[in-house]
Amino acid sequence: MSGAAAAAAAAAEHRRRMQEEEERMTGYNTNELDGWEFKILRANVRKFKNPQVIRQVCDEEAKAGWEMVEKFDDYRIRFKRRTDKRANDQYLGSDPYRTQVGVSEGRIVAIIFGILAVAGGIAALIIFGIRH
Repeated sequence: MSGAAAAAAAAAEHRRRMQEEEERMTGYNTNELDGWEFKILRANVRKFKNPQVIRQVCDEEAKAGWEMVEKFDDYRIRFKRRTDKRANDQYLGSDPYRTQVGVSEGRIVAIIFGILAVAGGIAALIIFGIRH
């Protein structure tokens, strides 16, 4: 398996484990759901380790009526909002249902692939230079 394929497989497994954990942590009863909607905002780096970043993200989400429920870890925060807040979504100028902040997973995989490609090229030059 190539380095890029291994990185992609590891990322997919990590994503699957996190989703299973979220499902266990976010069980709701009917009363909790009535008139509310929930989302989890994710980052692929430890973005939510920094309290200042958390405040900034919460301020951004509050414009759409989202309230922070809990920080799962340095990668995930759960939000909720009243469903009647949807009426103002068209005036926001941003996506009220965003679930990702920062560098996307696809971009991280592309960066890793680029690094591996460059490293392979350098290795080939070194080997080629030694042999000739």
